[in-house]
Amino acid sequence: MEENQHDIVISAKGLHKIYDETKVPVHALQGVDLEIRRGEFTAIVGPSGSGKSTLLNIIGGLDTPTEGTIIVNGQDISKLSDNQLIDFRKNNIGFVFQSYNLIPVLTAKENVEFVMMLQKRSRKEMDERVHNLLDAVGLGDRTDNKPSELSGGQQQRVAVARALASKPSFVLADEPTANLDSHSTANLLDIMARLNKQENMTFVFSTHDQRVIDRARRVIVLDDGKIISDKTLAATAS
Repeated sequence: MEENQHDIVISAKGLHKIYDETKVPVHALQGVDLEIRRGEFTAIVGPSGSGKSTLLNIIGGLDTPTEGTIIVNGQDISKLSDNQLIDFRKNNIGFVFQSYNLIPVLTAKENVEFVMMLQKRSRKEMDERVHNLLDAVGLGDRTDNKPSELSGGQQQRVAVARALASKPSFVLADEPTANLDSHSTANLLDIMARLNKQENMTFVFSTHDQRVIDRARRVIVLDDGKIISDKTLAATAS
């Protein structure tokens, strides 16, 4: 039982989030309870305004709950200061955003190694990890290209490599396929599924893309800030 507890990387209890409390209150989350275990490949889905991006932002320490607790790797992150949160995110959480969020003046290699520089990793370790990650996402031959020289799908693959560079406990992906065509989406999901299986990397998606939902091993449905369905699907045989 104790070992199972260590497998829980995200634990949300009684999460509420209210925006514009002084004017017209918007209840983005209404009492969300959730646990994510290591190695899960989870999609959080729901219509626009259902609260899925808010939930992802709170899990990632980019927003704070109005009420409730969010425990990541055993740490209640709702009690951390802004500076503590920055350090915590840097060392524990990888992010993949809809708009890629790559630094335009940096090459693919430099974008991937940026977080590791903040972590003060050695040059040797950075070079080796960047090489391995860009190879893993099929961009080993594009290390010196800047984002403007890469397609949308290639930029998003650089973003995945960057999310993994810090050796995070899990990766949060907010609508990662929204700007991608079908081929790029399939390619990206193949890469993420492989990393999930081979490295036991935990992925949590916020999405309304059926292509992502079809690949998920667990699907959590939000509506009006509440979880209305939570289904774990049987894993396929390796």
